[in-house]
Amino acid sequence: MIDISGKKIGNGEPCFITFEAGPTHSGVESAKRLIDHASAAGASAIKFQITNPDRLVANRQQQFSYNVLVNRETGEESTISEPLYDLLMRRYLTHNQWREVKAHADKRGLAFFATAGFQEDIEFLVSMGCASIKVASADVTHLPLLRFVAGTGMVIQLDTGNSTLGEIEKAVDTILGEGNDKIIIHQCPSGYPARIESINLRIITTLKQMFPTLAVAFSDHTPGWEMDVAAVALGAHLLEKTITEDRTTRSVEHIMSLEPDDMSRFIQTIRSVEIALGNTRRLMSQEERDKACMVRRSIFIREEVTAGTRLSESPLEFRRPGNGIPVEQYDFLSNAYLRNDLAAGHQLRLADLVWEHGK
Repeated sequence: MIDISGKKIGNGEPCFITFEAGPTHSGVESAKRLIDHASAAGASAIKFQITNPDRLVANRQQQFSYNVLVNRETGEESTISEPLYDLLMRRYLTHNQWREVKAHADKRGLAFFATAGFQEDIEFLVSMGCASIKVASADVTHLPLLRFVAGTGMVIQLDTGNSTLGEIEKAVDTILGEGNDKIIIHQCPSGYPARIESINLRIITTLKQMFPTLAVAFSDHTPGWEMDVAAVALGAHLLEKTITEDRTTRSVEHIMSLEPDDMSRFIQTIRSVEIALGNTRRLMSQEERDKACMVRRSIFIREEVTAGTRLSESPLEFRRPGNGIPVEQYDFLSNAYLRNDLAAGHQLRLADLVWEHGK
């Protein structure tokens, strides 16, 4: 069981909901507004991405393609290709700016998560009091980075897009080898948005079986929230969903993100699903028991019958309500005898029966 900001993540706990704003903010003020929306909707955490494009991207002309929403009414999309460096620079903030954003998240009562891929950025997040550090899918095999993150003692979220089960297992073993078992493993389909065929939600079940003591999450890269509902039904302990101020923004990931009006409905839907999933045991409320009694049947006398008649030879009907002798007891009682004369329409009671003729 993992504890983040007083909220537990794991079996038997409500699904922890993180809103991802890393790819969809456009600066400090934009990040703050997204924090405000996430807090108002009832999210538990806000997540960003700490990166330095100058260090990360060697080839500044390396192209990156993604889809954008052109028309809300028709759902028309178009594909944009631009240098990855330019895309990452739009979301770049200095450490001082990140402190300002983190302070705003604290003020709004949200845990602050961030993805980081360099040692200096991880050290910065630790010093800033970040609640959890996420390792990107691309770094699942970056074992030196995993060992360094594990050594911080922080809660580690491990993205697993495009990773084999063997690679995931090795990454987890590397983290555990550093004495850190505070791990959340994300099923994270690739693509912006992800193709339905690539989502493979059943991997959530596989991950839960492979790592029964760890938390398993789902990072959603699809529009809407059907996939999130399915993930919760499969036992995901945490959901990560990207948010935006405007889905038609011509930049990566906005097309599949939740807008402000959707955010609270998303959370309400997840909470409703959790309630509806109920319990693995069939626990009946008093109201349910009362309703069952009203619609089930019990034994009634169909026509007037005399004392001493064997029950199996009596004119009977099985009618509602079921608050008399239940139908399922008929076979057991069929050899009993009627104690008294009974009128038509009488609801049979155990007191009406004897086991010996003439008694």
